Amino acid sequence: MGIADYPELPILLVDDEEQFLFSVETSLNTSGINNIVLQSDSTKVLEMLEKDEYSLIVLDINMPGITGLELLPKIKDRFPEIPVIILTALNDVESAVESIKSGAYNYIVKPVDTTRLVTTIKGALEFREVLSENRRLKDYLLKDKIENPEAFEEIITKNKSMRSIFKYIEAIANSPLPVLITGETGVGKELIAGAIHKVSSRNGELVAVNVAGLDDTLFSDTLFGHKKGAFTGAEQDRKGLIEQAEKGTLFLDEIGDLSIESQVKLLRLIQDGRYYPLGSDIPKQADVRIICATNLKIEDMKESPKFRKDLYYRLQTHHIHIPPLRERKDDIPLLIDHFLEKAAEKLNKKKPTPPKELYTLLSNYNFPGNIRELEGLIYDAVSIHRFGVLSLDSIRNKIFPDMKKDVSFEHTEEHADKIIFPENLPTLKEVEEALISEALKRADNNQTIAARLLGLSRRALNNRINRKK
Repeated sequence: MGIADYPELPILLVDDEEQFLFSVETSLNTSGINNIVLQSDSTKVLEMLEKDEYSLIVLDINMPGITGLELLPKIKDRFPEIPVIILTALNDVESAVESIKSGAYNYIVKPVDTTRLVTTIKGALEFREVLSENRRLKDYLLKDKIENPEAFEEIITKNKSMRSIFKYIEAIANSPLPVLITGETGVGKELIAGAIHKVSSRNGELVAVNVAGLDDTLFSDTLFGHKKGAFTGAEQDRKGLIEQAEKGTLFLDEIGDLSIESQVKLLRLIQDGRYYPLGSDIPKQADVRIICATNLKIEDMKESPKFRKDLYYRLQTHHIHIPPLRERKDDIPLLIDHFLEKAAEKLNKKKPTPPKELYTLLSNYNFPGNIRELEGLIYDAVSIHRFGVLSLDSIRNKIFPDMKKDVSFEHTEEHADKIIFPENLPTLKEVEEALISEALKRADNNQTIAARLLGLSRRALNNRINRKK
């Protein structure tokens, strides 16, 4: 397997000293930056930029023919999207500062420190990608059309928030930077990762692994592979999942549970695109898109002592938060129909007819397990279904205790701010009537469901309604 080009578009390195060009090229290659074009004649630069695309330019200030300071404004005028890094001698730093004012990304003093050069180049590449993403995102947000609907076919939704996520995915899909997906358990994070991979048009596979519970050795072996003899029982070389995902996407689920030691290795992989198989001191280059997911809140990740802040800031460059099902209840009817059909097909049964009450019942449930929980409820109901209209008994038995718990109210200091009272307190009768009216509204006038929402029996609710008449 050949080493992938990095970056995807070449870097143009311009200096009149050819020996210096070859020396810098060698240093960059050692650091994993291998897609480089050398040019010692500054008068040919504009012609080259007209002909081919470049990711960035490293430009010496003092050159015969046309100097870097003369060339810079011409480049920024005609190719403003290309970052330019200026090379300057120690006694000419003032000119380099002037070049920054003219639009250069940064400057580096000769003799060049390889570490600083590599860091500056990678920073410039990320800067260009962020600018490109902002332009793409603006374009997508200004139009309502989803360009790749087939990539989202497995995600059942008509929700506006989800549609916005689809548009954001299309805007960032071709970015090489990592993506962090957050959301509660069961919201469909792996489906979103799959959609990102499909839209990205990467040629390799989508490889998924749940990293929760993996110690550092198992994490390293799973992702990076090992050399023969790396540890007891390692009788032959084994490739890791990164090689399996080459030119594709690596999806790491439950990233919030990764050990600190493994986080360091993942950070190195993201920053340098390199990794070491266990038992090897020779690095391998990786061409993979990293997507991570967690059910932790992003604020908790940022503040957690168990999660490295440098890794957090790397991962959240592209952040997608999937709303829980309780915030997209307009999707519940679609999902119910989808899961009824899916369950019937798996169980080799005729798709049952759902009662009208099913939609009302489930629309008044908070779904702590989200879409995965809804699928389980429907699958169980279809499993015991025999004929005719689907029975709600199994669903009621599973969710009513939770519903009662969800809507019950205990007057404690913790909950005191959840009800806002007017200056003139309502009477108990007025509060009761308001609660009953709201419950009936939410239950679509189904008294059985309304009674459950209020923590009453149907008979007790009926008595209170009759008392009002």
